[in-house]
Amino acid sequence: MSTETKAVAKYIRMSPTKVRRVLNQIRGKSYRDALMILEFMPYSACEPVLQVLQSAAANAQNNNGLQKNELLINRAFADAGPVLKRFRPRSQGRGFKIQKPTCHITVCVSTEA
Repeated sequence: MSTETKAVAKYIRMSPTKVRRVLNQIRGKSYRDALMILEFMPYSACEPVLQVLQSAAANAQNNNGLQKNELLINRAFADAGPVLKRFRPRSQGRGFKIQKPTCHITVCVSTEA
């Protein structure tokens, strides 16, 4: 019997596309393999993903009594959050729109799928 446990990080100030590039690398891997991959990947999106992964593993250990070294990453996805809209002043009284995206990162772990 596999129990799925998840952790969610909301309103991360990063584009969901950049986060998905990292999540695609760890989806389906074991917890220990995912930690090693995230440790050595050169992307800045690795930090929030690593935090969410460690939180999901801690939830599985504390709430469901599962061992961290037996966990697999079932699902990992990044949804778009609200976009912060700003304006940049330009010449001749114009303003260029700047959109600062946010995302919600969800990581689900469980024992053998």
